[in-house]
Amino acid sequence: MMRAAVMMAALLALSACGERDQTLAASRNKSPDQPWQGAKNAYVAKNWTPGDKAVWETQLRNRAQTQNEYNKTN
Repeated sequence: MMRAAVMMAALLALSACGERDQTLAASRNKSPDQPWQGAKNAYVAKNWTPGDKAVWETQLRNRAQTQNEYNKTN
């Protein structure tokens, strides 16, 4: 019985050694384009043209501020 428990503990300890590196999965899903290049369709935000990085960053900041609870309570 004791031998079986030791073997089970050894199996559990060694099972963590087989964990795969997860960095490849995250890098595989990235687009080669820059995010401000955007989509060229009817669903983009008003007053924004694809490729305009400054306006894209401004819209991200504005969207984040509309989600800021401190700004909503004043």
